[in-house]
Amino acid sequence: MTRFAHSVSALRSSEIRDLMSLATSPNIISFSGGMPGNELFPLDMIDNVYQSLTEKEKQIAMQYGPTNGLPILLESLSGYLEKKGLPIKKNRLMITTGSLQAINILAKAFVDPGDNILVETPSFIGALSAFRSYEANLISVPLKGNGIDIEQLKLKLETTHPKPKFLYFAPNFHNPAGIIYSEEVKLQMIELLTDKDIPLIEDDVYSDLYFYEEDVPKMKNIKTIDPEGIDVCFTGSFSKILGPGLRLGWMLVPEHIYQKCELIKQSIDACSPSFSQVIADKFIRSGYIYEYTDNVRLEYKKRGLAMIEALEKHLPNYVSFEKPRGGFYIWLHLPQGTDSTLILKKAIEKGVVFVTGKTFDPDGVKNDYMRVSFCNTDVDVINKGIPIVADAIREVCG
Repeated sequence: MTRFAHSVSALRSSEIRDLMSLATSPNIISFSGGMPGNELFPLDMIDNVYQSLTEKEKQIAMQYGPTNGLPILLESLSGYLEKKGLPIKKNRLMITTGSLQAINILAKAFVDPGDNILVETPSFIGALSAFRSYEANLISVPLKGNGIDIEQLKLKLETTHPKPKFLYFAPNFHNPAGIIYSEEVKLQMIELLTDKDIPLIEDDVYSDLYFYEEDVPKMKNIKTIDPEGIDVCFTGSFSKILGPGLRLGWMLVPEHIYQKCELIKQSIDACSPSFSQVIADKFIRSGYIYEYTDNVRLEYKKRGLAMIEALEKHLPNYVSFEKPRGGFYIWLHLPQGTDSTLILKKAIEKGVVFVTGKTFDPDGVKNDYMRVSFCNTDVDVINKGIPIVADAIREVCG
């Protein structure tokens, strides 16, 4: 019999990935994937970027690059992030093959088999899978409407032994919960973690996709606050602000953590795609990144508000949700004990797919939630699909 590693034996296929084959069917309305709509990609801008490349730049694009990223992109991305208030000069920036690779590298840097780590519940399935692949013991802390439950976090910090290797969280337009962490919660997190030797992994890939300008000040990252006594590892991505097919993300981390992470990345893929990096660099330097995000967030706002309106109109009153103010997702709270897998089966029979709650539960158990995404379906399709979801809920819950 083939003998696999313990770390591989513990892995399970993501329910989201399994649903992707359904999502591509022309007869299925998909509220499952967290991906931009194909029709929203900045194709004309990318054409202009490529046409502007010199022969030397095209040669660079076709060649291997440094492990930490092409110097041109490190420079332009540093300027972009510095405008957001991130402490570039006090940290090191590394280009990664998507933000999930950044999370994987950080997990590999910190986790030995059996180590405790703190995660939100619900939490991003990609991060949970990465942590499981290194045989981490996931200690879940519930989310509230304004961020992680501080009392529960305090309790877990006091009772978890050995102490956790790190805390992973997503502060803005959380996947799947859709919430924004309040400033109060972030300051309380800082107070709890200062001088505890427990790094923070702050995963922030949606913050450019806000619906309301007035929300921007309260979306300030803990990395931007730059607290003393905490190692904050910040991860981000071009997937939502340019295109996931480029497979580009980044991490911004303290020097002593960066040194380990660079060695780890070297052993994984040597370097991220130079071609994508050249395109991304020009996309930033040309100013297209600001023009595109300004335009695309208006479309996501239109779709998000349409889904909120449709849910309020069609859902039974025993289903509740936080109204998202940006990002891609709405997290539906079903009656306690509901099995959302039964609802999913009914919905698929009727031509709609979404993602069940246990997918995002670190313990893989709690299933009385469901995630619907509005990012890659237009308003007409949303208005057609949400009544079907509501009917499936009623069939199961009454």
